[in-house]
Amino acid sequence: MTTPTLTQVLLETGADGRARFREQPLALSEGKPAARLSPLTPSGGVQWRESPVGFRSEFHCTGTPQWLFVLKGAMEIGLQDGTSRVFHAGDHFYSNDTLPAGAVFDARLHGHWSRQVGDVPLVTVFVRT
Repeated sequence: MTTPTLTQVLLETGADGRARFREQPLALSEGKPAARLSPLTPSGGVQWRESPVGFRSEFHCTGTPQWLFVLKGAMEIGLQDGTSRVFHAGDHFYSNDTLPAGAVFDARLHGHWSRQVGDVPLVTVFVRT
């Protein structure tokens, strides 16, 4: 029998120092057939955020690796290479595009930007790891 999985989206720093998206499976190897669970993941705190219509950040790196869950509205994440992804209520990703060790932040090279999309304020929750 094959172990069921969910797809995790990861925002991470590549070897070149640039942020990138990557997808990987998350095994649902615990629980029962009617309610499959992943192994327990330790966390270091939870924080909620509301961003008003029109919110947009500058390029920045993630300070502390964390899961981000969109609870309401939609959020777009843009990368230095011009690609972007929109996450809607119910979507999540792991934000781990931290500044490489020893690097000084350069807004032309490092990080990502984020913005609220549409006419509904963005509500997110962060779970630090």
